[in-house]
Amino acid sequence: MSDRDPFGAESKLKTSGGEVTIFRLRKLTEEGVGDIDRLPYSIRVLVEACLRNVDGFVVTAEDVTRLAHWRADAPHPAEIPFKPGRVVLQDFTGVPAAVDLAALRSAMVRMGGDPKKINPLVPCDLIID
Repeated sequence: MSDRDPFGAESKLKTSGGEVTIFRLRKLTEEGVGDIDRLPYSIRVLVEACLRNVDGFVVTAEDVTRLAHWRADAPHPAEIPFKPGRVVLQDFTGVPAAVDLAALRSAMVRMGGDPKKINPLVPCDLIID
């Protein structure tokens, strides 16, 4: 186990397109971290996202453990670190976001900076229908 995979959940899956890395939630149950099967599907998705993004700084093993013990009636809600892999913007909110990026880039040029440094941190898709 490593700092990036503190629970030993990382695994390789061979597909017709090549080998991919996956993180097995079952491993958390086997290691006694939490009973993942009792969690709602939406919380399992968040557990997997945390598990996949453990870096010891923004997302820690403690974050994964806390989320694995999630309860709807918990007396003290906790913040969940979430790093999406992609953001889908529909036209109503996506167009203003694109305009904001353009304005930030223009401001960067006026300040003598490189406008190419103004970019979203995750891939974004703008859907206009």
